[in-house]
Amino acid sequence: MTTLLAPAAVGNPDLLPLLGRTPLARISTPLPHPQPGFWAKLEGLAAGGMKARSAVAMLRGAHARGELRPGATVVESTSGTLGIGLAFAGQALGHPVVLVGDAELEPSVRQLLHAYGARLELADRPARHGGWQAARLARLRAVLAELPDAYWPDQYNNPDNAAGYRSLADELTAELDHLDVLVCSVGTGGHSAGLAGPLRRRWPGLRVIGVDSVGSTIFGQPARPRLMRGLGSSIHPRNVAHQAFDEIHWVGPAEAVDACRRLARGAFVSGGWSTGAVALVSAWAARAQPGAAVATVFPDGPHRYLGTVYDDAFCDRHRLGPEHAAARPVEIPHPAAVEVTGWARCRTDRTDRTDRTDRPDHAVGSAATHRAARRAGRPEGDR
Repeated sequence: MTTLLAPAAVGNPDLLPLLGRTPLARISTPLPHPQPGFWAKLEGLAAGGMKARSAVAMLRGAHARGELRPGATVVESTSGTLGIGLAFAGQALGHPVVLVGDAELEPSVRQLLHAYGARLELADRPARHGGWQAARLARLRAVLAELPDAYWPDQYNNPDNAAGYRSLADELTAELDHLDVLVCSVGTGGHSAGLAGPLRRRWPGLRVIGVDSVGSTIFGQPARPRLMRGLGSSIHPRNVAHQAFDEIHWVGPAEAVDACRRLARGAFVSGGWSTGAVALVSAWAARAQPGAAVATVFPDGPHRYLGTVYDDAFCDRHRLGPEHAAARPVEIPHPAAVEVTGWARCRTDRTDRTDRTDRPDHAVGSAATHRAARRAGRPEGDR
């Protein structure tokens, strides 16, 4: 039984100026081959992490629409990163936060979320269909039934998730003279959808590469148990702007670990699964297109992964040594051609594409659609 939370203290708006404005680093570390370098936005150095941007945007949007009353509890499913962002947003805007995680949530992240004042509810086993994400959503609905005045942002389908990254797009356009290739990890689809439209308006020829996890169903592969967290999905989030991508890469855990460790040794800037995956693909893109300006986002830092990505025993147990990491991607003709188990790529056909990322009612769905689905008690992307 979930205990009702006491009303939050008055919010602390002095936290809000800490959002964003993260450093932009030049990364030239061999990953694994020598490469000319790419730009990486270091979102792990922001207060609340990268997803504090979307968390604040989702709560502010709900305030504006009258869906979130002052001091009401916010309830959301998370594998960790959004949870930290929502803890930040809850403190800044004055809301108690209940986070629904799962048994694989790292102990260090659990402790951190408790320290930030969030309440944790944990699913103890993955669902037969939809894995841990579906199990968390089922637990979330039970929590909402006990907290009838609570607000569920629904990060997978909420258009404000993507809108929260407009500030990140603005920072990139201010910091870069030109951009040819943008590489984005894809999980809920928020930051890729939020960046693609504004950056293409600034640089119309921009190519966007999406980076997914093996075992993820987002781009048409079969859903499988995944070792990597933070990217990929076992459901189909509506926030993923599929038409925005020129190319998709799937990266396996061995490749992500190898990239993370090379970054740590050679650039002193590293992170977790998503950071390793996008770094690997960004280095590949910089090699494949000499002279191109390539940029990506490192979503977090290395600290929560000390017991996984940076732990030799864990990596030995899961066969994640460099000898198991592919040095280049296998190309497949379309996502359903073959089930990939390591680094692979697929070029998408955008010849008849209408760039829906430039419209407020693009693939993430309108706010009205999102509200209707929430009233009906179903997550739009939970298939």
